[in-house]
Amino acid sequence: MTHAREIKHVMATVEYEGAHLERLKEAFAPANLILVSRHDADGIAAALKVADTAILQGDLDERYLDAPNLRWIHCDHAGLNQSARREVFEKGLLVTSSAGRSGPVLAEHVMFFALALTYQFPSFYAAQQAHQWGIPGQGRLRGLYGKTMGILGLGNTGKELAVRAKAFGMQVLGYRRSVTSPPPGVDRLYCSDRGDTIDELLRESDVLALVLPLSDETHHLIGRRELELMKPSAYIVNLARGAVIDEAALLDALHSGAIAGAGLDTFAVEPLPADSPLWDAPNTLITPHCTPAVPDRVGRSLDIICHNVKAYRAGEQLMNLLTIKDIYTKGLATI
Repeated sequence: MTHAREIKHVMATVEYEGAHLERLKEAFAPANLILVSRHDADGIAAALKVADTAILQGDLDERYLDAPNLRWIHCDHAGLNQSARREVFEKGLLVTSSAGRSGPVLAEHVMFFALALTYQFPSFYAAQQAHQWGIPGQGRLRGLYGKTMGILGLGNTGKELAVRAKAFGMQVLGYRRSVTSPPPGVDRLYCSDRGDTIDELLRESDVLALVLPLSDETHHLIGRRELELMKPSAYIVNLARGAVIDEAALLDALHSGAIAGAGLDTFAVEPLPADSPLWDAPNTLITPHCTPAVPDRVGRSLDIICHNVKAYRAGEQLMNLLTIKDIYTKGLATI
């Protein structure tokens, strides 16, 4: 524990209204809350002359790094890769996120892809449109029950996914950075800090789910070598960030049949360009970095913010705190 910290002036660019805005004010009281649009450059500049805390709709940039009094920045979304700069640590800034607020539905999104690919939904839907009874090879299809789900990343979404995959009767393999006990639903856990690799998980998985943060360590974590280790019958699902996969290698694997298909929600360049070959890759399902929201997503963000306000003032550890291992310098992906 460190010494208690005071909050005097809070700049907020989040677009909260009504009861949500009142809850934000109450959380920071008696501090001065300065509300400003994220598009108001002059308003932000003025607020940053005094603000010691910032609650941002988006990511931080040089304006926040140069602010004289700023000590804590909360970015109200999950991934911090665009804010994961070395200068954050050089300046002693604390940066947190709202990771976890959408974990349950992100896990559902993985299961949506897994089911749609395993059940060959696009082919059956095309048959329905053509008034055709069935598709060739349908008798050889097998469901998710008894198959293996490999989860790379056991943060909020990964832990939610493990429970859901286990409910479908799947064997669940998990991989995470830190050494811990296996979370509920995980049958076997691999940890990079223990020296484990992802190779065995890749070889055994029928569905490989990517739900881990993008950092220098995870940039192109899945490349040609990793895809070649996977079963030809396996599917890969990406709910992380596009740059976790080498997209050129993925395209080759999909076209060659090295893997059976992919469910992709995130991409190295977003929006995905209209001329991207990923649109037409075989057995590939695409969603536009869009997952249906949980009920009261703002309320779930506020749960995290309110917890961190108390922890910050008490000098305690903050939830979803950016660490030196999260630094991402190899490129920028669109949030």
